[in-house]
Amino acid sequence: MDAVKLAVVGAVLLLLGGAAVAFGILPVGDALAVAERVWPILLFVVAVTIVAELAAVAGVFDALAARLARLARGRTIALWLLIVALAVAATAFLSLDTTAVLLTPVVVAVARANGLPALPFAFTTVWLANTASLLLPVSNLTNLLAAGRLGGPDAAAFLALLGPPAVVAILVTVGLLFVIHRRALTGRFLPAPPPHLADRRLLRVSAVVVAVMAPLLVSGLPPWIPAGAAAAVLVGVFAWRSPDVLRAGLVPWQLVVFASGLFLAVAAVEALGWGAILATAAGSGDDLLALWRLAGVGMLGANAVDNLPAYLAFEASADSPARLAALLIGVNAGPLITPWASLATLLWHQRLHAVGVDVPWRTYILWGLLAAPVIVGAAVVPLAL
Repeated sequence: MDAVKLAVVGAVLLLLGGAAVAFGILPVGDALAVAERVWPILLFVVAVTIVAELAAVAGVFDALAARLARLARGRTIALWLLIVALAVAATAFLSLDTTAVLLTPVVVAVARANGLPALPFAFTTVWLANTASLLLPVSNLTNLLAAGRLGGPDAAAFLALLGPPAVVAILVTVGLLFVIHRRALTGRFLPAPPPHLADRRLLRVSAVVVAVMAPLLVSGLPPWIPAGAAAAVLVGVFAWRSPDVLRAGLVPWQLVVFASGLFLAVAAVEALGWGAILATAAGSGDDLLALWRLAGVGMLGANAVDNLPAYLAFEASADSPARLAALLIGVNAGPLITPWASLATLLWHQRLHAVGVDVPWRTYILWGLLAAPVIVGAAVVPLAL
């Protein structure tokens, strides 16, 4: 699904949601409550996307990846593990879409420049973009929705609940990636020279802005405030140093339209009474089997439609912190099977195609069928302990 199709789907969902309001299916008060809940999240998405895009143009990710290649000292496994750390950090603080869209072409370029196969590094970014998105509230839209039910945007409560499952999900993901790609990840390489950077001052300023913004995103402030301030600073700097980069396409308006329509449409579906049916499928209880069940239906829902509507559909059934965490595990770490399970996966595949790397969907699906149940099942266990 490209950006235009995404916007069209979102517009259709907005029209359907608007019709539900007009015909009294969805009360106006409920629609306004959805808008009040969603606008800070969408504002954060817009701001952090602008920051990530401008930082990428300035060469922040290229410079980081090149530095990691030098730190690896010619050892392939060391470079891969450093890329793992970069993917986890980018996902945690800048969201899974940033890792899928901006980091993927960078790590592919680093692999090629150093004479290494691109596929292991490409799969590392997309799998960790999903599974590492359990770490912080700002890592995923679903987390931002759930954070309000855990006391607000402060990362402490979120980490206390989802930190252990996130660590398990990341470690299992890394283990599976190594087993699958172990032959390509052994041996040595001759480090390539660092990339040419046209404007080092712009690079330094952009790196400082990102470094200052990242901890503020988990400081307890509403995330849209530090992200919005960082976006404003970078837009101002680019207006001075490189104004031709500033364009309307920096704003992810297609994603905003899609998410807005999705929120409204799901609210309308719930108003029609589907909540009771979904609650039956989700079950109840906080024991391990009950949590596996909820995480499982979340994973199945995400791979059937998309992780965001899957979360919204089962959110009412997540009536305790442990159940909310289990649902997040299912919809965040589980979308590794179908292409549409996570928007980040579709964006990842588009970026790979743009740089000449072909990953057949059949290969992606077969590996995902192996990985998703194992990762989700293991990540739920700490919740029951």
